[in-house]
Amino acid sequence: MLAPYACQPELSRGRRFPERMSTFRTAFQRDRDRIIHSSAFRRLQHKTQVFVVHEGDYYRTRLTHTIEVAQVARTIAGVLGLNADLAEAVALAHDLGHTPFGHTGEDALGALMAPYGGFDHNAQAIRIVTRLERHYADFDGLNLAWESLEGIAKHNGPVMAPIAYALAEANADFDLELDTHASAEAQVAAIADDIAYSHHDLHDGLRSGLFDEADLCALPVTGPSFAEVDTLYPGIDPMRRRHEALRRVFGRMVEDVIAVARNRLDAAQPQSVAEIRVMGTTIIRFSKPLYQDLKAVRAFLYSHMYRAPSVMAERARVTKVINELFPLYLAHPDDLPAEWRADIAGATDATALARIVADYVAGMTDRFALAEHARLCG
Repeated sequence: MLAPYACQPELSRGRRFPERMSTFRTAFQRDRDRIIHSSAFRRLQHKTQVFVVHEGDYYRTRLTHTIEVAQVARTIAGVLGLNADLAEAVALAHDLGHTPFGHTGEDALGALMAPYGGFDHNAQAIRIVTRLERHYADFDGLNLAWESLEGIAKHNGPVMAPIAYALAEANADFDLELDTHASAEAQVAAIADDIAYSHHDLHDGLRSGLFDEADLCALPVTGPSFAEVDTLYPGIDPMRRRHEALRRVFGRMVEDVIAVARNRLDAAQPQSVAEIRVMGTTIIRFSKPLYQDLKAVRAFLYSHMYRAPSVMAERARVTKVINELFPLYLAHPDDLPAEWRADIAGATDATALARIVADYVAGMTDRFALAEHARLCG
């Protein structure tokens, strides 16, 4: 039984291109499945979070991160009486628009695209699911339900002017009410993203040797978790100690979000998803004390991991790859694969051509970008 403020699939606003209802799956289950079977989703396995693909098999990729986000989203949505299928669909799609080399690639491509309308991975995800996936006979994109598109577009909150390129295109085709908040399901996907990366970046940072357990014992949230494990399991194997502590960090974040959401929902008593959208604030969030503690943890990760000298050296190297590939393709668009030639021929101006080149570069995996750079640039 879903709560009254949950998104009901039978009340969906539908798809831009009408389709026959599925016999066995709801609209949101079909959306989830289409995302999983998309080419962009498969490419996530070779796109990285922080560490570039060759640095180690144990580090998270965009795909493993996305699976973790989807798992957290389903858990929270289920407890709160929300539509877990929709929360999962938004979670699975939230990183489809990411470039190779994580946020480093996005920063580089954003700077290169600044004269042509910019680049944003969230807008690019919308562009992928509405235009760039081309497998169906009747339409471009995945023809997702309105609620799924809304969730992908607004899971981080209302979108204010200026509106990014792909969001403006999708909104013109299928009004997503960008000035309101998204459904509670999409808000769950957003907080699940925060939980997943906060947890796994601690794991990956420890494994990389950029910091150690003693550093984490001095921080809020992580410190009490290690102390609890030391009390319960004195002398435990170091790897088990690490895992036991970080799973407690993970659990605390999930439990905090659920407790806060229950309190806010009990106070507001929303009777429809429409009321969630116009509340003027998010209903799914961390408590203020935990949020402040997590800010301290993230500040530590920023200085000790995201801006560590070894990571910065790799950022410089892969930024060079993007900075050299993009202008090369822009000057020589015939170097793009044959299936892109029709788009190139239809480009009406420099901005349209740059957007096609950005679509191609953004879709690359880490290893393909490195291989293309070696082939074309030596």
